[in-house]
Amino acid sequence: MFFTDTIYVGIDTASGRKTFTYAALDRDLNLIALADAELEEVITFLAAQKSATVAINAPSGVNRGLVRAKIKKEMLAKQQVRGAEYRMAEFVLREHGIAVSGTPANAALCPAWMQVGFELYRKLGKLGYKKFPDAESPYKILETHPQAGYCVLLNDTPLPKPTIEGRLQRQLLLYENGLRIKDPMDFFEEITRHKMMKGIWPVELLYQPEQLDALVAAFTAWRAVHKPEQVISIGDEKEGMIFLPERDLKEKY
Repeated sequence: MFFTDTIYVGIDTASGRKTFTYAALDRDLNLIALADAELEEVITFLAAQKSATVAINAPSGVNRGLVRAKIKKEMLAKQQVRGAEYRMAEFVLREHGIAVSGTPANAALCPAWMQVGFELYRKLGKLGYKKFPDAESPYKILETHPQAGYCVLLNDTPLPKPTIEGRLQRQLLLYENGLRIKDPMDFFEEITRHKMMKGIWPVELLYQPEQLDALVAAFTAWRAVHKPEQVISIGDEKEGMIFLPERDLKEKY
């Protein structure tokens, strides 16, 4: 699928499945693609674009020991990360109460979803994708974290994403931020007493958790380009920066 204008793509690699989930928005925040695909299919889709900014839910690099080098041992113990490995960006998010996975220092020790993420970054690099905000390239790539993205947009910790309530909350948050997606309030218009008694819920009106993660990643890519003053980047360039779609982190989520 080829689009003549710049698109903004979010890719979720952390679903635990063999396929990725990706979402693409145009400059007006219209949803123009939402699909599951194998790695090579994602690469083919992105290679065909005239211009694209891509946000990926996966570490862009391994842990290089910056946290252990810069943070005192007693602080590590206090934050209960002894024996675990975290990049600086991950450590900062944890300090703010946002649950994130740590990235090991050895790629071979990383879980499968991280390793396929590394492969995705490598393949996109070969296609000419440059780290955001490379102003010279029409192809840009950045790392994001959907759970953290929803936290900063909501200014609170969202409800668990596998639940109907969590999916509704995330979808409404995206809808209220201008994404032209399904209106989650339609869910309630479809509920009747009969359907409730039968346990029939109009879940087809809600996006799946991995789709919602891809959508907020795509929104982060869009906002990074169009409203960079509303985006924050966290971490260290040596390990990889995490971009989030709001300027500020509150003290605790």
